[in-house]
Amino acid sequence: MELSETVEKKSKNFIETKVEEDLAAGKNGKRVQTRFPPEPNGYLHIGHAKAIAIDFGIAQQYGGVCNLRMDDTNPQKEDTEYVEAIKKDIEWLGFKWGKLLYASDYFQQLWDLAVALIKEGKAYVDEQTSEQIAAQKGTPTQPGVESPYRNRPVEESLRLFEEMNSGNVEPGKMVLRAKIDMASDNMHFRDPIMYRVLNIPHWRTGNKWNAYPMYDYTHGQCDYWEGVTHSLCTLEFVPHRPLYDLFVDWAKEVAGDDQPLDDNRPRQTEFNKLNLTHILLSKRNLLVLVNEGIVNGWDDPRMPTICGYRRRGYSPEGILSFIGKIGYTTFDALNQMSLFESAVRDDLNKRALRVSAVVDPVKLVITNFPEGEVEVYDAVNNPENEADGTHQIEFSRELWIEREDFMEDAPKKFFRLGPGKEVRLKNSYIIRCPEENCCKKDENGNIVEIYAEYVPETKTGQANSNMKIKGKTIHWVSCNHCIEAEVRNYDRLWLVENPRDEVANYSKANGDLRGIEAMRPFLNPDSLEIKKAYVEKWCATRKPLDYLQFQRIGYYTVDYDSTPDHLVFNRTVTLKDSK
Repeated sequence: MELSETVEKKSKNFIETKVEEDLAAGKNGKRVQTRFPPEPNGYLHIGHAKAIAIDFGIAQQYGGVCNLRMDDTNPQKEDTEYVEAIKKDIEWLGFKWGKLLYASDYFQQLWDLAVALIKEGKAYVDEQTSEQIAAQKGTPTQPGVESPYRNRPVEESLRLFEEMNSGNVEPGKMVLRAKIDMASDNMHFRDPIMYRVLNIPHWRTGNKWNAYPMYDYTHGQCDYWEGVTHSLCTLEFVPHRPLYDLFVDWAKEVAGDDQPLDDNRPRQTEFNKLNLTHILLSKRNLLVLVNEGIVNGWDDPRMPTICGYRRRGYSPEGILSFIGKIGYTTFDALNQMSLFESAVRDDLNKRALRVSAVVDPVKLVITNFPEGEVEVYDAVNNPENEADGTHQIEFSRELWIEREDFMEDAPKKFFRLGPGKEVRLKNSYIIRCPEENCCKKDENGNIVEIYAEYVPETKTGQANSNMKIKGKTIHWVSCNHCIEAEVRNYDRLWLVENPRDEVANYSKANGDLRGIEAMRPFLNPDSLEIKKAYVEKWCATRKPLDYLQFQRIGYYTVDYDSTPDHLVFNRTVTLKDSK
């Protein structure tokens, strides 16, 4: 075996190995078909990106197809806004689905199957309360107790099932349950609920349905009817897998399918969720942050939603690179946010255009540079990609520099501007501050101007430009050739590494607090800093979501709020890990 083949084989994850084994065994006619089945009750978050990557990636890799199927069985929480957002996020990540489907496409088939199962004695209508049903299910170490309605006549269950969909039954009064095994070691086999009454119109089917199918009953049959070969989901569905398979078996029996099911069934395989430090991924918790005004909507750049990361300036390639690095396993782990940010930096370093911006400005006056004179330089757009070309930047007597690049009483190892110190201005000259009178202050003692002289023969590109100095190279923008801009420096929203556990423990210790009151102690009050900055004029030509590097500062993108009259930039990540 060649070395390259060895490396390729070692790099395969366990899901790829299973798919290849199924193909080699001729399962499902040697087809690969997957699906991504989100519920349209909120915006997708970074955890969904991991599922998207494997669902669509496996189909791409093995010449198959991945369908997008909205799990729209819960109409009180769903909206077309979320459907459109989900589609946009998937396309932004670079994937295309085969068919756009909905669980509601199968409502009639699911209903007909349920009727058939009632007739076969495999399902019954239960009139217990939800509390009674939960109590009689038992515990993992104690078998459940059969419902008093478990053996009611088939005709009665059929009549009551029809009544459940009439709109005349109060929600919670009746449910349809599968008749399986109340003593099973698997709690999901203890007569799971298949249908419940909601009496809510569905945004696609209108008033046709008042009783709606449950996820466990819906999911496997939809996969089976669609021809899904590999149903990929996260680890919490491991104990659901036997029920998934049983419902598929029942669907096949009712359909009279004579194909060998072992070779033609969807195969559920579970992988670990994407767990990250310093974020909370539950849609319920994210909705609290939105509704309480802690963040400015689902696409706030502090949110762990895909649209939030997009607005913050993360690239789809950076996100997928990170997902590839952490991989897919059968055990959960908590990944460091710094690893995610590092993958994003690595990607942005290759694609971000370099620009000059000063986010904490102080004026620098080059006292020996002629007043009114302007020099124009060619600035390289991206040293990692020559094809990105260059743009022009102006140099003049008065410049803005970063306040931190000057120190009046500088320590010995401070290699930027100060009395008697020299630095190089990027793409320009070496400058020197005088020993005396090197700055001007206001009445509060704040430095408002810095003075220096340039050394003409040290201009970048000239013969003497390599003159050795101890000082560093600093960036700048010309005062008369720049634009004022708003810079939004985003930081982590959560102060703690594991907010899920911290919030839960705090809630329990304080009388079972809920919502924002349980979250508030762990939220970072400084997660957003808004500053006035100066950027070079060329930045005004950039459009929303362009990838930029503010040289020596960090990676930024143009925000949706930006206009020609008011430029707005979001910090994506700092140049280095400051944590």
